[in-house]
Amino acid sequence: MSSVEGCKENCIGWAAQDPSGVLSPYRFSRRAPGVDDVSFKITHCGVCYADVIWTRNKHGDGDSRYPVVPGHEIVGIVKEVGSNVTRFKVGDHIGVGTYVNSCQECEYCNEKLEVHCAKGLVLTFNGIDVDGTITKGGYSKHIVVHQRYCFKIPDNIPLASAAPLLCAGLTVYSPMIRHHMNQAGKSLGVIGLGGLGHMAIKFGKAFGLNVTVFSTSTSKKDEALAILGADKFIVSSDKDQMEASSKTLDFIIDTASGDHPIDLYMPLLKTAGVFVIVGSPSEIKIQPANLILGMKIIAGSLTGGTKDTEEMIDFCAREGIYPMIEIIPIQYVNEALERLINKDVKYRFVIDIENSLALE
Repeated sequence: MSSVEGCKENCIGWAAQDPSGVLSPYRFSRRAPGVDDVSFKITHCGVCYADVIWTRNKHGDGDSRYPVVPGHEIVGIVKEVGSNVTRFKVGDHIGVGTYVNSCQECEYCNEKLEVHCAKGLVLTFNGIDVDGTITKGGYSKHIVVHQRYCFKIPDNIPLASAAPLLCAGLTVYSPMIRHHMNQAGKSLGVIGLGGLGHMAIKFGKAFGLNVTVFSTSTSKKDEALAILGADKFIVSSDKDQMEASSKTLDFIIDTASGDHPIDLYMPLLKTAGVFVIVGSPSEIKIQPANLILGMKIIAGSLTGGTKDTEEMIDFCAREGIYPMIEIIPIQYVNEALERLINKDVKYRFVIDIENSLALE
């Protein structure tokens, strides 16, 4: 592993210095590229709720390692490659998602499910890298990553649009493929209409599914139906609507992070239906009978491995699937994080690193 010696404070980013989570300019060191590394200029970085979690130490117990430079939906342009790198060349469009290293030898790494590495993956930010340094994410000018965890971004996907695919997109795509939600003619329910939920709708329609969106209010109905292309919209508090949808869905993807009653949705699944949780509520309560009757399946999922990531990017390029984004300068990021907490974004913030961080 290359040393950062000789390249002191060679990178600028924005970091949180304490649990207030307030971000401000911060200089730090990136290691020099090793033989298997790719160094690339960051052009854009998506804003994920994980950025809130670790900048504000939401997990407690010293989980956040300050200063925290967040960001794990990172895209840019290759500027240097190590001597062993064969998949990338200078000038390529490239992306990095939620992790930047793993053991590369356990059964999960061998199956390209590195996100479930038996020895522990290295997170893109607020993780401990193999050289003992704390990883720093995409709210910065450049990054150095092992080629295994980098992904080629096809030229027909705008870099700003590609960024959210690397977390929000993958988080729903991976379980959809694993649980065979790509069978045209089947029915999918999507709980929550945010960064994850709107991508679940887009993938569902591309797979040929009949998509129903569940929300707590009618405020997003027109957008869900007219813009995102969902087939049906149901307010989850409307008892009549919910009962009328009994046993109509093959699959449900639950993207909501706030606490909500899972049992409310289980009767909507057909026999052997699958309910997948990708949000992170504080707890889940479910009556066993709601699983036993109708042999229903409840599962969880966490982003995806490198194989799924590559397949998703290729699928999006082929089908023209892009997230709905709001591009912001880095100087607006503190306000953006507050708006994200308040669910005031349609549907993903993307920081224009290239044109705003350069001004610092």
